[in-house]
Amino acid sequence: MRRGKVRVGLGLASFPLEDARSFFRWALRCEELRIDSLWQTDRLVSADPYLEPLSAVATLAGMTERVKFGMNAVVAPLRDPLVLAKQCATIDFLSRGRLLPMFGVGNDGAPEWLATGREPKTRGSVADEVLELLRRLWSEDSVTFEGRHFRYREARIAPRPVQQPMPLWIGGQSAAAIRRTARLGNGWIGGIASVDQVEAAIRGIRSEAAALGRAIDDDHFGASLAFRIGSFDDAPVGRHPLLRRSGVSAEALRSLVCVGGSAELVARIEALKAVGASKFVLIPIADGDADLLDQTERIAAEVVPAVQEG
Repeated sequence: MRRGKVRVGLGLASFPLEDARSFFRWALRCEELRIDSLWQTDRLVSADPYLEPLSAVATLAGMTERVKFGMNAVVAPLRDPLVLAKQCATIDFLSRGRLLPMFGVGNDGAPEWLATGREPKTRGSVADEVLELLRRLWSEDSVTFEGRHFRYREARIAPRPVQQPMPLWIGGQSAAAIRRTARLGNGWIGGIASVDQVEAAIRGIRSEAAALGRAIDDDHFGASLAFRIGSFDDAPVGRHPLLRRSGVSAEALRSLVCVGGSAELVARIEALKAVGASKFVLIPIADGDADLLDQTERIAAEVVPAVQEG
């Protein structure tokens, strides 16, 4: 199996910082440390603080020069495709091609469905149309579309994204997500998952894409990994929203996240590289400015040099 160029990014799930200025200082420090990319989880309805991902990465477009940024992952059926296409195109244009747009369908138990009176059963078919429209709006002069959920006539946007083609990363480990990636995507980054689950998804996407006469570049498979260089007894582990909502046993949680020394984190990334992943969104389990900065500094000094290639 060929392996893509390994790159390590950092992602925020909830907002672990003290204020907006802390967020900007952290982002600038990530750029200084040569972190490859920054990612923001999409959660529209929550008692825990979450930044809206498109708004968050738009601010990064104007304050950084090199680091890339993405959404991990925007729940496509909750968004209007024309507005979403325009937002992504604007951010990519203003950042000179640094946006990494990533989309999913969301969990059927997510609070957004009840809060907005939407039906989660149709989220897959809605997402398929959204993704098709995004791809066309980013690249075509005029889009006419007649679908089950959306009907467009001569829709167009300008300026278009700098990146042509614009990346279309898709997340999720379900059979439907695998088929959707093979059919519509040009990249995949899994959510919080075990090495075995990531391997099965990559293998499934490759097989499905081949059956459709498509191929996804070896460079475009990745994994998300919540981590803490520390101990499961550390207070931020018990408080982190991503772990509180996981719904799995403590034993199972250890296969989904990585808590321990930097050597353990390097070993987990190497295991994911061995099954075909080359792009990593590492989500720090941290609480507060100093804690997040410490985790970031340690990743840059102890982990990235050991795993990043090319």
